[in-house]
Amino acid sequence: MMKKHIIFLILFALVFGQTKIETGVDPDEWVLIPAGEYLRGMHEHVTDVSYDFEIMVTDVTNEQYVRYLNEAHAKGKVKVIDNKVMGFYPGDSFDGHKHEEKVEVGDKLHVPLSEPGIHIEFVNSTFVAEPAYENHPMVFITWFGAKAYADFYGWRLPTEIEWEKAARGSEDNRPYPWGYEIERNRTNYVSSHNLFEKLFKGAIGTTPVGFYNGKTYDGYQTLDNQSTYGLYDMAGNVWQWTGDNYPDVHYRYMRGGSHTNYEYNLNVWRRNSAGPDYYGMYVGFRCARDVR
Repeated sequence: MMKKHIIFLILFALVFGQTKIETGVDPDEWVLIPAGEYLRGMHEHVTDVSYDFEIMVTDVTNEQYVRYLNEAHAKGKVKVIDNKVMGFYPGDSFDGHKHEEKVEVGDKLHVPLSEPGIHIEFVNSTFVAEPAYENHPMVFITWFGAKAYADFYGWRLPTEIEWEKAARGSEDNRPYPWGYEIERNRTNYVSSHNLFEKLFKGAIGTTPVGFYNGKTYDGYQTLDNQSTYGLYDMAGNVWQWTGDNYPDVHYRYMRGGSHTNYEYNLNVWRRNSAGPDYYGMYVGFRCARDVR
C-alpha cells in the first residue's frame, strides 16, 4: 500500500509538470556565525553577540521534517490525532500581563495534516513527503512544532538577535541579506514572478530552499541571495520562527518575510508575531545550535 501511494505521488507530479528541482544546495549544512558586533535594526544599534554559534544554511525542508516525524513517532514523542500531529509541551510561566494568554501544559498542535497546500502525509503509520516538494521549506508548522524538531536533535530555534546577525552580517548596514538592492529574480516574494508562478499560471507558493543561487532553471536566471555568511532565503520564501519567549507576552516572533510579502517586509530588521499555535502556508523555520 505504501509503495502504491508513492507511485501515485510520482505519477501526479509527472502529469501536472511538478517535478523536483535540484538546486545543488545541501539543506543539511550548517554555518558558523562568529562572536562579535553587528548593527541591529533599522536604526543600527551596535549589538554584541559574545559567543560563536551555528545556524542552518537553509530552512528545514519537508524531507527533513518527515525524517524527524518518523523518528519522533517511533519514540512516542509525537502522535497523530484527527489528522493533526500533536506533541507534549510543558507550558509557560504566566505573567498576567494585559492581553497575555496562558500557554498551559499539555499536548499542542505541531502540524495540521489536512490543510490544502501541505506536502506531507501520514500513510500506513508512516510520514511521507510529496516527491516534487521534498526540498521545499516545511510550512503549516506551529512554533510548538518547530521547537519540538529542534529539541529532538539537541538544537534550538535562533533568538531574534542571532537570526538578525546571521542575516545581516557584521560588515555593513545592508537592509537585505545579500546587499542594498532587491531584484525580482533575487528571492521569492510577491513581486518576484518566479519560475513556479510562470509554470503554474500565477500560483504563488514556496520555491525549493536555495533556489535563488545564481543558477538558471528552464530559462529562468536567478541571482544569488546568500547572506555574507552563506545562508540562503534569509529574506523571502517563508517567515522563520525564532526562539525567544519574552516576559509578559504569549506571542512568538518570526523573521525574514515570505512569498506573500512585498520588499519592505524583507528587510533584515522586520519581524512578525503570532501565538505559538499559529501556522500558515508562508511560515517555516531553521535551527541554531551551540558550537561543540
